[in-house]
Amino acid sequence: MKILLIHQYFLEKNDGGGSRFNEMVKYWSEKGHEVTVLSGMVHYSTGKKPSKYKGKYYYRDLDFYPNVDVIRCHVSESYNTNFLGRLWAYFSFVFSGIWGGLFKTRKDYDVILVTSPPLFVGIIAYTLSVLKRKPFVFEIRDLWPESAIDTGVLTNKWIIKFAYWFENFIYKRAKKINVLTPAFRKTLIEKKKVPENKVSFIPNAADFSLAEKVSQSFDVDEFRRSQDLTNKFVITYVGAHGVANHLIQLVDVAEQLKDTNLVFQLIGAGMKKQELKDEVLNRELSSQFIFRDSVPKSVVFKYILASDMGASILKKVDTFKTIYSNKTFDYMSCKRPVFLLIDGVSRELIETADCGVYLEPENTNEIVAGIKNLLLKDKNWFNQKGENGYYYAKKHFDRQVLANKYLDLLSEVSM
Repeated sequence: MKILLIHQYFLEKNDGGGSRFNEMVKYWSEKGHEVTVLSGMVHYSTGKKPSKYKGKYYYRDLDFYPNVDVIRCHVSESYNTNFLGRLWAYFSFVFSGIWGGLFKTRKDYDVILVTSPPLFVGIIAYTLSVLKRKPFVFEIRDLWPESAIDTGVLTNKWIIKFAYWFENFIYKRAKKINVLTPAFRKTLIEKKKVPENKVSFIPNAADFSLAEKVSQSFDVDEFRRSQDLTNKFVITYVGAHGVANHLIQLVDVAEQLKDTNLVFQLIGAGMKKQELKDEVLNRELSSQFIFRDSVPKSVVFKYILASDMGASILKKVDTFKTIYSNKTFDYMSCKRPVFLLIDGVSRELIETADCGVYLEPENTNEIVAGIKNLLLKDKNWFNQKGENGYYYAKKHFDRQVLANKYLDLLSEVSM
């Protein structure tokens, strides 16, 4: 099967971050399928364009996986400037993506798969679907425009009105819609009136093959010694440092736990990272925080394995009650308990799997009390919670199983 994937934030090879589609594309290529990826040039967490893309409108990555052709398309770097800059950042990829899909792809394709957000990437899929006469699958990783409105990304009433109109338009024209959580599925069927038989559910997943490979030859105690983490209670967060993540709440918490051995290890990048660093310095909390840049997942897993818990954190807004966090599955695959500051379906997942603790996001007193309670737990408690999460994810969220399920969906649509 020949697949065109439209993913504005498809990662570079060995890049750190949300690598769900990188891992699935790699698996699909190993199964003999041909994949063309249309992606942007600006990194989703930093908002910056690597130097190799400067001055170029298209860049073909020749060093990816076998049977995979990655075409990087122009995206404006104006996202963080103002409203007009943000809007142009979205639509610059729409225009370059359509052109790239029409004239830069080397291969024909049987089916188009587009993953959102941002919602407007659906314009590329619909246009290419009409002109190439190919069906498309629309995937929802996050409910737009709701999440963009809740986090302040979209504020202009005319753009919001257009976003809701276009959302309805694209749902009607997609052959299938894939959602990542049961809450998304319920919202689409009950609130947005999408026919039930049009909605599939293939969620985020855990990459057990990489986690198991890293852990086989990994000395946790030696690594902790090398990173000066011995006798520290380490909670590791991996991911974007942006508005939606609201990591400042960890700084507020750490301020009340100065007399403990708690250390927050934050790995990743984002527009709020420097602000977080400044706050940690100003409040004299440097001994309780470790900031690390984004690293490949094989390295990330070492940091997770050397931690006591893995943190999944988002701003306290209703929209985020509907999502599963990618990083949660990484922690589960590494047999580490989850430190969860996200309500809703993520909380239901952790409580069903019995693999960690939920504390109310942005409730500093509750989070502080929760951590104090965790500091009293013995090693057996952490081992058991880690094992619980691992086996639950192995049963329900194995990457290869779900990658095969996705192939079945795409094959059905392409017929």
